[in-house]
Amino acid sequence: MTVTQIEPAPAGQLDSPAQQLVRAFAERGFTHFTGVPCSLLKGVFQVLEGKQAPLAEGLTYLPAPREDSALGVASGLAAAGARPVVLMQNSGLGYSLNVLTSLNLIYDLHVPLIVSWRGHDGNDAVEHDVIGRELTNLLDVFDLKHTVFDPEKPYASVDRCLAKAEDGRFTPVLIVKEGI
Repeated sequence: MTVTQIEPAPAGQLDSPAQQLVRAFAERGFTHFTGVPCSLLKGVFQVLEGKQAPLAEGLTYLPAPREDSALGVASGLAAAGARPVVLMQNSGLGYSLNVLTSLNLIYDLHVPLIVSWRGHDGNDAVEHDVIGRELTNLLDVFDLKHTVFDPEKPYASVDRCLAKAEDGRFTPVLIVKEGI
């Protein structure tokens, strides 16, 4: 397994939860990130785009126009032996269900998903309320093993998420409820 190091925050400055999240995946051997930006994941995309600090050597960020396209790219990378992570808004999960059910789940291409949970509390834009209310139920229907991200414990959150898929039979989903 290749370990990728991300430069730590300068002395006296703590790494943001977004930096820790990217570092946690990188230190666990993940090499590629792809996805569609979301305001709740803004900090993660800033890290991946090198706006908070240079992206670590050995990590690649591939922007995607749609969530299903990101999942398709990640699936191809996984089939070729890379270790990708997909980022998306929960509404984009709807776009991705066909790819998940007709490719990933039947061919055991279980790439981790980081999914923002827009509308979880009913205080978001109206178009996010339905999927926000039903996100965990939807994940359960498709047997996508999910963990809610704790910004106070990013490494532990990533470990809990990935542990749900250690046997290679499940797609792990890390749900981000608040902006990081």
